[in-house]
Amino acid sequence: MKQEKELPGTQSVQRALMVLEALATSPGGMGVTELAVALGLNKSTAHRILGALLARGYAERAPGGANYRLGLRVVELSSLRLNHLELKTEAAPYLRALLGATGQPVHLATLMDTEAVYIDKVETVSSMRMYSQIGRRAALHCTSVGKSLLSGLSPAELMRLVRMLPMNARTPRTITSPEELIRQIDETRARGWAVDDMENEPGVRCVGAPIRDYRGQVIAAVSTSGPAAQLTPARDPDTARHVLEAA
Repeated sequence: MKQEKELPGTQSVQRALMVLEALATSPGGMGVTELAVALGLNKSTAHRILGALLARGYAERAPGGANYRLGLRVVELSSLRLNHLELKTEAAPYLRALLGATGQPVHLATLMDTEAVYIDKVETVSSMRMYSQIGRRAALHCTSVGKSLLSGLSPAELMRLVRMLPMNARTPRTITSPEELIRQIDETRARGWAVDDMENEPGVRCVGAPIRDYRGQVIAAVSTSGPAAQLTPARDPDTARHVLEAA
C-alpha cells in the first residue's frame, strides 16, 4: 500500500497535539525540559510550541510559573462541542411544542464567528417557505436569533463584534447603524426576547430568545417566524411568551 506523503506543517500540528495530550495527563503541569524529554523533542521546539499554545489560550502557566498546564480555551472548545451534541437532541420536543403553540416555523441557532448558524428547524407542511435551512448561516444584525445571541455578550464583546459586522441592508427595514443595533440588543437583554421586523426577509417577522446553559451563558437561540400579516407587532408579547418558555 502506497504511503501518503505528509503535508507541509503536519509534523508541527502533530507535535502540538502531543504537547496538549501530555499536559492533559499532568494535573500539576509540566516544565519545558520535562515535556521535551517525555515527547522526544528538542527543548527549543517544545518551548516554541508552548509559546504558540499560550498565545491562543490552549496552555497557561501553572501556579508558581515554572510549569505549564492546559488552558481554558481547551475547556471552552470542549463545552461548545458538548453543547452542540446535546442541544439539538434536548431541544427537539420544545421546538415541536413551540411549533404547535404558534403554528409557525421554528429555528434553533448558535453563534459561529460573526454569524448565526441554524442547527435545527421544524415546520408544518403548509408553512410559508423561508430562506432558511439547517446549516445555513444568517446575519446577526437583522435576525431575531442573531440579536438574541448578541444579547449574551458583554458590552465590550458586543462592541468588538459589532465593529466587525458588515451590516448590509437585506430589506428597506434592515438596521445598518451600529448604534441602533446596540440599542436593540440592550432592549433585548431587558425584556428577554428579540424581534426581526421584516429586516431579513420582506414580509417576514420573527420573535426569538436566547438559550442559556447551566452557567447562565447564552449558547444558542430559538425563534419562530411567519408572515408579517400573522405575526403582527400586537401579537409579539404573546408570541414571545411561547418563545421564552421554549428557550
